[in-house]
Amino acid sequence: MTSIDLVAAAALTVGVSLIHSWLGERRLIGPLLASEPRPTALRSNFLRNVLRYAWHLTSLAWIGMAGVMIALAHEPLSGPGRLAAALVGATFLIHAAVAVGISRGRHLAWPVFLAIGLLCLGAAR
Repeated sequence: MTSIDLVAAAALTVGVSLIHSWLGERRLIGPLLASEPRPTALRSNFLRNVLRYAWHLTSLAWIGMAGVMIALAHEPLSGPGRLAAALVGATFLIHAAVAVGISRGRHLAWPVFLAIGLLCLGAAR
């Protein structure tokens, strides 16, 4: 039996990951790295690369978490599986809380993070 909650959470996670990388590169990272004069920390090519790739590695980590959700979705959840789903859910609830708190609700991803977290927690019960 497949957990629809975990499959839905995985699909949302992949979607938010792709949007994060694409929009972030177009509207934040790219313009920031192209700006002149550059802030002192961004004058180093090494630090510019770290910033760019850390941004995209976040998206890749989320896609990895979506893979975990899919793996969990195809097995009946026992103790360790329930714990894993609950931990992934809690992680995304923290994402939601940070995004809504820092942006005062203006960041568009917080409702998606909230949905992912709740879906994972729902599957874990």
